[in-house]
Amino acid sequence: MSRVQLALRVGDLEGSIDFYSKLFGAEPAKLRPGYANFAIADPALKLVLLEGEPGQATVMDHLGVEVESTDQVGEAGKRLAGAGLETATEDDTTCCYAVQDKVWVHGPGQEPWEVYTVKADSGTFGGSATPAACCTPDAETGEVDKATQPEGCCS
Repeated sequence: MSRVQLALRVGDLEGSIDFYSKLFGAEPAKLRPGYANFAIADPALKLVLLEGEPGQATVMDHLGVEVESTDQVGEAGKRLAGAGLETATEDDTTCCYAVQDKVWVHGPGQEPWEVYTVKADSGTFGGSATPAACCTPDAETGEVDKATQPEGCCS
């Protein structure tokens, strides 16, 4: 089974957890400091809440598609690259309290999308490049300077 992921950066994590628990009739599948995720069956959705600055308006952090296997991540990467999209691959990366394999692309508005699989749970949030920092265009020129991007981005 695959499902769409929506990751939101929220200014009130506890309030957001309460709201989304009520909205979807489900409790978080994973709850850690500054982080919660919901694995919702109907509709098939992985909702991720990332703690932002207190009082900030909720914003989209990134989008994704969770798949079942590393093979499916690889297939997605090949398909996306074959369609002419620039991809960035991360294998065995720790992100969102999980060890994951993933491939990143950006939509026309620079919205980051990941296709990923969770390989194992992790006790740490992670240290990989965050999606917002990967392949980010320069604010003035709108161009991506690959030399200034974190390792593994824009490859």
